[in-house]
Amino acid sequence: IDVTPPWPRLTVRQAMQQWANVEVIGDESAATLVAAVRAAGIEVAADAAWDDAFFAAFLARVEPMIAALDRPLILEDWPAPLAALARRRADDPRTALRFEAYVGGLELANAFGELTDPVEQRARFEDDLRIRRARGRATYPIDDKLLAALAEGLPPSAGIALGFDRLVMLATGATRIDDVLTFSAGEL
Repeated sequence: IDVTPPWPRLTVRQAMQQWANVEVIGDESAATLVAAVRAAGIEVAADAAWDDAFFAAFLARVEPMIAALDRPLILEDWPAPLAALARRRADDPRTALRFEAYVGGLELANAFGELTDPVEQRARFEDDLRIRRARGRATYPIDDKLLAALAEGLPPSAGIALGFDRLVMLATGATRIDDVLTFSAGEL
């Protein structure tokens, strides 16, 4: 894999259009996205949630194409429903200031501009809890300490998480993450 910079960049929207034949804007309803994913011939339940429909297409069509690349790829501007703790773009709030770096088919790093608005973060936490309850999944208490810290003021910031174990995989040619870990999850 030629890792010489600059690395090619694609938005998630471009990748989904190009490789999955699915239009993802970030403000469509779950039903609209499900219909688009099904129209592209990708299997997904008719009543799937937005993120489940997105990942059905992403995992079936986009990730295999990324894995086939002979260059790293920066996949940027993730849809707002997948923003997590990332700020939304000021010029297009349907997308988040977030990117993932892929090398050799592995997601090597995940980065984003930090959301520093405690009101918006609380709303996201509450929305996540509502979705988890509706799906019958475990719920967790809202992190009031984080929200209080955000209310105190946090300057604009960003961060990146590098998967060191994945970096070691690339450096050693390992094909399984268990081959580079001191002990696997199954050994815990």
